[in-house]
Amino acid sequence: MLKLRNILIAILLLSSNTDVFAWGVYGHQHINKAAIYALPAEIGIFFYVHTDFITEESVVPDIRKYTMNDNAEFPRHYIDLEAYNYTSPTEMPQTMDAAKVKYNNDTMQKYGILPWYIQDMMEKLTKAFKEKQKAEILFLAADLGHYIADAQMPLHTSLNHNGQLSGQKGIHAFWESQLPEMFGSGYNLHVENAHYIDNITKTTWDFIAYSHKLADTLLSVEKTLLDTYPKDKIYLKDAEGKEVKNKYNQPIFSDEFAAEYHKQLNGMVEKQMKNAITHLSDFWYTAWVNAGKPDLRNLDTPSTIEEGNIKLQVDKVFWQKGQIPGLKTNNEFK
Repeated sequence: MLKLRNILIAILLLSSNTDVFAWGVYGHQHINKAAIYALPAEIGIFFYVHTDFITEESVVPDIRKYTMNDNAEFPRHYIDLEAYNYTSPTEMPQTMDAAKVKYNNDTMQKYGILPWYIQDMMEKLTKAFKEKQKAEILFLAADLGHYIADAQMPLHTSLNHNGQLSGQKGIHAFWESQLPEMFGSGYNLHVENAHYIDNITKTTWDFIAYSHKLADTLLSVEKTLLDTYPKDKIYLKDAEGKEVKNKYNQPIFSDEFAAEYHKQLNGMVEKQMKNAITHLSDFWYTAWVNAGKPDLRNLDTPSTIEEGNIKLQVDKVFWQKGQIPGLKTNNEFK
């Protein structure tokens, strides 16, 4: 079943419009895979022997949006806090049930449900752990990684999600896809070992609030740079001097402009990727603990676990240096 699922994922990845993915293929796959290394041994080995699935599945929620046209999927990836008259996390409905009492369905479908959906996913993952349902654990854990990663992308918390309100259309993919592809090989993605979270609801709203505070910064930094940078050097050009466009007929930012923007962000992209890794491993671990710490090792053959343990020890040598071994993604910009 899982092998067939992996084949289907690969086919969809090749046929889909991947450069509209949140965090891009590069970001989502690195985040999901890195989070596995931060797990304690009791749960980490189960995740590790299914690394390929969890890594590839990380982009499937976007495939459901853009390739399968699943309308129910769209609002799960963002929350336009300004549209909800946001002032602080504590003044927002804390759970999905509370949100449904305060807002009608049309409002929630239009302005997003990301933090509430993350909490619902945690409940489902905890139940899957408790019942030791292997397939459900893997599907839910990988999908949860996608939504938690989306929550660390500041523009997923803002109405100005693609700079369309400030004359900066295209900044979304620029920040979350082009920059990680260009500079991600130099990031140190090592994070602390997973910690138990006492209050999932509070933690979810805390990182949503933190991301939202960064939105103005990433927009204002680019806006200033656009206004001051030499106009003929902002976008990538071909040998004939014409602007290079992506498949959506949008210009691609030049390497020089991207490098300057990345520098002025002062490590923001790398920090948010690491935050996503930290929160994801913590959420996986917490769901497992809340399920009673079930022994997952008997869900795979002893030989699979033994071989996985040997490989994991080798991989962790690289992980201690902040490197994610054995992961190659198809770049969307470079």
